[in-house]
Amino acid sequence: MRRARPFPSRREALSLMTLAGCLLTAIPMEGQSAAKPRFRFITLDPGHFHASLVQKFMNPDVDTLVHVFAPASDDVTQHLLRIEAFNKRPDKPTHWAEDVYTGKDYLERMLATKPGNIVVIAGNNARKTEYIMRSIDAGLNVLADKPMVRTPADLVQLQKAFKTAQAKHVLLYDIMTERSEVTTQLQRELSLRLDVFGTLTKGTADQPAISKESVHHFSKIVAGAPLKRPEWFFDVRQEGEGIVDVTTHLVDLVQWEAFPNVTLSTADVHMVHASRSATPVTRAQFKQVTGADDYPAYLQRDVKDDALQVYSNGSMDYTLRGVHARVSVKWNFEAPTGTGDTHYSVMRGTKASLIIRQGAPQGYKPVLYVERAPSVDSATFTTALTVAVRELAKRFPGVTIRPEGAAWVVVVPAALDVGHEAHFGQVTDRYLGYLRAGSMPAWEVPNMLVKYATIMKAYEMSGAK
Repeated sequence: MRRARPFPSRREALSLMTLAGCLLTAIPMEGQSAAKPRFRFITLDPGHFHASLVQKFMNPDVDTLVHVFAPASDDVTQHLLRIEAFNKRPDKPTHWAEDVYTGKDYLERMLATKPGNIVVIAGNNARKTEYIMRSIDAGLNVLADKPMVRTPADLVQLQKAFKTAQAKHVLLYDIMTERSEVTTQLQRELSLRLDVFGTLTKGTADQPAISKESVHHFSKIVAGAPLKRPEWFFDVRQEGEGIVDVTTHLVDLVQWEAFPNVTLSTADVHMVHASRSATPVTRAQFKQVTGADDYPAYLQRDVKDDALQVYSNGSMDYTLRGVHARVSVKWNFEAPTGTGDTHYSVMRGTKASLIIRQGAPQGYKPVLYVERAPSVDSATFTTALTVAVRELAKRFPGVTIRPEGAAWVVVVPAALDVGHEAHFGQVTDRYLGYLRAGSMPAWEVPNMLVKYATIMKAYEMSGAK
């Protein structure tokens, strides 16, 4: 164990990772209360940048000292550098200090010492379900990134983990950031207005009642800097197939919007069709985002036509309590200049459709449209929508509407459009609120299990291995 300055340089960080562990001494947070914060984070094997985004902002109820347990690798180095960047940014800098242990027995050391009460897990998914189960068995709360399972065998372990969590009175929760996206929240709120939306249609296989489509990119900017991806991220046997990764968010939103606050069961789900496909990544592209000159040995079997074939794309069509739903995820290597990840979402009601578009006409920012059904009187609908948005503005200050062709656009002020990275703090705050209350809403745990069971049905039907 070695004491170091609060944060190492890149060269020092790489050197420190060769040791069994390192201690980054704490920096007192200005104005911090002498009372001991009730929550203490443990970061376990951080390999995904989502692990750092949980700490992008401070929380007065969370200790500034965070304990990290991980194998010595570039993954943990990159994690420390991201935290360092948060601490050094000129606008609202954070004040985290990291106590890092990188011995080979990192998991056993964490379980033996338990220096915190919340384990944050966001990294290589190959051991994620095991990490969750071991942490819960030790009586620790867990905040886990998606997906919590990669395979049907993992789902069995997750089911056991939730039962153990209930017995030990700890909370297991996954990081569903998309519930915090403001246009999605407004889409859900308007769908609850009978005078505006009517009721959700059942839809058909060709025209589902609710659809979620998402496009992501391997090369992107995170926290103001080019994202360096670990090599294992491109191995679906470690990261997980595309049909079980980002789809977690989309299946979650289908449940959350179509059946708000309703406890679902796996019997409510019927999988109709599922498919998968690969995105080719050239050696030059692989080097651009990982820094590696060639694909590692464990990826050579996935090389075809001199490019790595990454099964990062997936789609599924299914019914949930008889409502037709479609979920689709696609990964490209890099977005065209000035663009980024995109999201498309539609909910079809008997009086209106609520559609989120995020393409070129929207400046690649999500925009919510309200399209009146032809059978609904225009004047009556306009009055109902105006009243509904005026009432929503009490909770979403500054939200208005304006006509655009035959549709209405829900105008969201910049103050409410906080961006994807800030949503991690919002999810964390929600989770801490559950911990203070000692419980989550009754539907949360059952619906998490339904969500992952749905995804596993799609995984099996798609032919994924």
